[in-house]
This record gives sequence, structure tokens and C-alpha cells, in this order.
Amino acid sequence: MAEGRYSATVLPGWDIMGNANGGYLFALGGRAMREHSGRRDPFTVTAHYLAPVQAGPINIEVDTVKTGKLLTTMNASIVVNGRSAVRFLGAFGETADVTDDQFVSATPPEIPPFEECVPRNHDGTAMPVEFANRFDSRIHPDDTAFLRGETSGVAVMRGWFEFGDGRPIDTLGLLTIADSFAPPVFNVPVPKAWVPTIELTVHVRAVPVGTRVACVFRSRVIQGGLTEEDGEMWDQAGNLVAQSRQLALLGRG
Repeated sequence: MAEGRYSATVLPGWDIMGNANGGYLFALGGRAMREHSGRRDPFTVTAHYLAPVQAGPINIEVDTVKTGKLLTTMNASIVVNGRSAVRFLGAFGETADVTDDQFVSATPPEIPPFEECVPRNHDGTAMPVEFANRFDSRIHPDDTAFLRGETSGVAVMRGWFEFGDGRPIDTLGLLTIADSFAPPVFNVPVPKAWVPTIELTVHVRAVPVGTRVACVFRSRVIQGGLTEEDGEMWDQAGNLVAQSRQLALLGRG
């Protein structure tokens, strides 16, 4: 295709109720921007979701806003049938290795070992989410009330993530992980059904080490039919590798 114009296919099985998962679309847009920039890592990517996207062919249009020594900034759009469905703004470069020259007051979430956490239901009996079959996510036992049709009263979702094929997680993979867990609001007693993302931002802070990341996602304000979700992702070496925030629509059942 022409310069800055890419074609892709949204595959079946990455959807929730027929609509492609936001993190999956986020990664597709991020991959196109990374290729266009010639840089290795996303530093920050923001997406606004304008319309649902189903399985099938899409086009991704990427334009460079500015190229600098450290960062290349771009905007992009996922286009379906001639209409923009997702708009992106992102900055890409080469993330520095984690060194001793740092200050981090954040601490990793306390999560039991991978084997002691609860596998996300893959057979659809508790929650028919097809895209969960694409990876192995394990949920903190204290955060699994929603799988039983109950609530814990705390809007938090903690657990482990790894890809189904066991491949190492790179910085692009973090974009998918940022929207791969069940929404924290599923664990509090508010009306809910599908929780579609309106806006999602991910800050990549380091190149992950290993094949798993420990994740925690929290919501503090649920009002006006909207909820925010703040996330952290930590690698197996104990490094904070990504932070995320999204605003989502609280659908009613």
C-alpha cells in the first residue's frame, strides 16, 4: 500500500460479544505506528474508540507528526469501510534499560504464585469471552467473585498474564495486556454488562523481562455511567514496565 497505509485483518476469537477487544485493536494500531516510525518501543500511546470493530479486513493510516532525536510522534487511524473506528496518538523510541539510577516509590502488587491463582474461565460457562482463549491469565483468588456471579465489594482486578504460546512479552505486547483483564467494576454491585472503552492510554516504562507480567487494575470512581481504570504491569524481575488508564462506558445488563 501507499506510504503510511497498512492493511490488517481483525481475527475471530479476539472479541467480546462480537466486537474486537480494545487492547487487541490498540496493539494493531501500535504495531503499524512502530513500523512506520522505525523505532523499537512505544513510549506512550493514546487511543479514542469511535465505533465497534468486528472480525475482517481493516486499514490503518499512519502519519508522522514529528521526528526527533529521542522520539518519533505519530497519529494513526483504524479505518473500516472508509470510516475511522479508532484514532491514535503515540510517541515511539528506544526504552532505556532499568538501572540503579532511578526512584520508584510504587511497589508490585501482592499476588500469589501463578500456579495458585485462578485460571480465567476458558470454556465460557461463567463468562463467554472468546478472546480469553488467546492467552493464559490467572486471577488473584480474592478477585474472582465475578466468576461466580458475586461481588467482592472492591473494584480491583489482580493477576498474572502470559501469552498462550509462552513467548516473551515485548513492549508491544504490553499494549494488549492493558485491556486484557475483566473490568474491576465487575467486582462491585453496580449494574453492568459490556464495558466498552472510550479512551485508553498506556505508558511503557521498561522492556519486560520474562514471559509473564503481574498486573493490577483499579477503579475508584463509578458515576454518570462511566468508570476509570488505572493499571500497573510488573515483570518477573520486579520492574514496573507499564502504566495504563482508561475511561469506559458502564453498559447496563
